[in-house]
Amino acid sequence: MTEALAGRTVVVTRPTERAARLLQILRARGARPVLAPAIELRPVRSAALTRALRDLAAGDFAWVLLTSPATVRMLDERLEGPGDVRAKVAAIGEGTAAAFARWAGRQPDLLPKAFTVAALARAFPRGTGRVLCARADIAPDGLEDALEAKGWTPLRVDAYRTVFPRTLPAEARAALSDGAVDAITFTSASTVRGFISVLGASGLRGNPKVVCIGPVTAKEARAHGLTVHAVANPHTTDGLVDALERALRPRSTIRSTP
Repeated sequence: MTEALAGRTVVVTRPTERAARLLQILRARGARPVLAPAIELRPVRSAALTRALRDLAAGDFAWVLLTSPATVRMLDERLEGPGDVRAKVAAIGEGTAAAFARWAGRQPDLLPKAFTVAALARAFPRGTGRVLCARADIAPDGLEDALEAKGWTPLRVDAYRTVFPRTLPAEARAALSDGAVDAITFTSASTVRGFISVLGASGLRGNPKVVCIGPVTAKEARAHGLTVHAVANPHTTDGLVDALERALRPRSTIRSTP
């Protein structure tokens, strides 16, 4: 248990299937986490994805880009096995890399130091060949253009759909309306949009600290009128918890020397 998080109520907006480790760490440090999934990830069934996965298994892609653990889960559900990934693999973030390693039994070939799409684009080598960009349906444009500028032929397909909830769980609604929340964590720009679509920035009471996993998420939060109190560095679950502690740690009282 740590002093900064002990007894603090922290709203977790991550999708339910991805929130377990964050919830566990917060409880271990004495916090009271409240799950309020602001997005739901659903599989995509499309001819474009089916064709892309067929070409991947045939070795027609030089690279495949994995931008979240959800993309790894899609591969697990749609391919015969890891042997169908007949391409080099680039991953964004330690969570995505770890998910791929558990499933495939090997590490990604490229993991940028900063866990953002922009960092992946910068770190990607120059070359030629097809690159499969399996992404969320609402992921922003730009990555494919950056790859094309380096000589590649990118193909973007939707790997999963992002659905915003119509409401939050009763426990989360009660804590937010009572002003009993000390901090809210956001782990993607879409969690910000989903949360705001349900509650609205004006619906926050009690001035909870807003803590974001990275700069893209923080930019989205500010765009919706939220004050960001801390940004994780590194952009991982552990980094997010450390940022929470920084945001919630009482300021030291400076005593003057008599």
